[in-house]
Amino acid sequence: MSDVEQYRIAEEPFYRSISNEVELYEAAYAERLPVMVKGPTGCGKSRFIEYMAWKLGKPLITVACNEDMTASDLVGRYLLDADGTRWLDGPLTVAARIGAICYLDEIVEARQ
Repeated sequence: MSDVEQYRIAEEPFYRSISNEVELYEAAYAERLPVMVKGPTGCGKSRFIEYMAWKLGKPLITVACNEDMTASDLVGRYLLDADGTRWLDGPLTVAARIGAICYLDEIVEARQ
C-alpha cells in the first residue's frame, strides 16, 4: 500500500448536510483557506471532515490533540538510531507531502 492510499477514505461516509456547510468548506478549500469546525462533542465534526475528504478525493490524516503534544509531534523531528541521525516526518509534514487534509481533532486540548 502506498503512503497516500493508507490515508484515503475508500467508501462514502454517511453525512447529512444541515445547512450550507459542504459548500462553505468547498469554497474555503478552493481558496486554500484553513477551516475550524466547532461544535459540542458528538455533533459530527469528525464525520463531516471525513466526508469532505472523500468528496474532494483527498487523503485524510487525523491527529488526536492533547495537552502533551508539541510542535515537533506535528511537524517532525530528528531521531538517533544505529545508522545515525534521521528525520521522521510528523503528520503535518506528511499531509503537506502527499496533499492530504490534516484534521487536528480537539485542537483546544493542545498547548499553545
